[in-house]
Amino acid sequence: MEDKIKLAVVTGPTASGKTSLAVELALELNGEIIGADSMQIYQGLPIATAQPTLEEQKGVPHHLIAFLKPDQPFSVSDYVSLAQKTIREVWQRGKLPILCGGTGLYLQSTVDCIAFDQSAAGDDALREELMEQVKQDQGESLYRELCQIDPDSAKIIHPHNYVRLVRAIEVYRLTGKTLWEQKQLSRRESRYQLGMVGLNYADRSLLYDRINRRVDQMVEQGLLEEAKQVLANPALKTAANAIGYKELRPWLEGSLSLEECLENLKRQTRRYAKRQITWLKRDQRIHWLDPSAMDFDSLVKQAKQVLQKDLSLCYNRCIG
Repeated sequence: MEDKIKLAVVTGPTASGKTSLAVELALELNGEIIGADSMQIYQGLPIATAQPTLEEQKGVPHHLIAFLKPDQPFSVSDYVSLAQKTIREVWQRGKLPILCGGTGLYLQSTVDCIAFDQSAAGDDALREELMEQVKQDQGESLYRELCQIDPDSAKIIHPHNYVRLVRAIEVYRLTGKTLWEQKQLSRRESRYQLGMVGLNYADRSLLYDRINRRVDQMVEQGLLEEAKQVLANPALKTAANAIGYKELRPWLEGSLSLEECLENLKRQTRRYAKRQITWLKRDQRIHWLDPSAMDFDSLVKQAKQVLQKDLSLCYNRCIG
């Protein structure tokens, strides 16, 4: 039997510091990073999606970040195909693939080799009907329906994340199964030997402080101008619904002050982080580390030890 590919995973909620950790691990373990963030995949949205800058990447090769135009359709199935192909190519180059991101559906679908039911591939007419329903009541009726048919997904999908909301309803109507049931039925034996590290703060207020500071930093970096460009382009509907843009629309329309919109952005980002934690905590394979309990060098050391143990890393292949 062919040996399994060794795959490291670094995850955690937004603003937890996972990108910095993944970069340091890649430098120490001769790795390359594959992004697992549903918004960082898009080109032209570097600030709101917190794409790592060239300086932050420190020369480590990054994949599946800023490679797709925002008006192009892209499904979870598309992501899984690309991610698994990239993981295989990185491994064949003698490098350690490091999957890094906080989109739980991307991570789980990739590491567990979930095969998507072709009947759930999508129905353009149904999707258009559901989007029309969203326009009528800002998705309220669809979210109520989701709470009834798929409470697990309702806990982690924001009521105003219309793309994911519509997709969850679409899958159920096409297959009679919830997203969670789809994943359980289609899960295959993983083709990977996994080492998974997650970052989470025992004191949640510390994470929330980091989120608040990140929003302020994004504004300094040019978030407002980026939001203007995205919201002014009708072709960028998916991007316009991302956290970081839709919260600024009332300011651009003159109905709320900038201060009010930024406070709402911070609040929505904190809620998103909470949903990420809820999703990720269900995976018992993740080794959780608290960045506030140690300095950064110690954090890197502990994460490295976890990966070396779980992946049985051999120094002549994965560690430079």
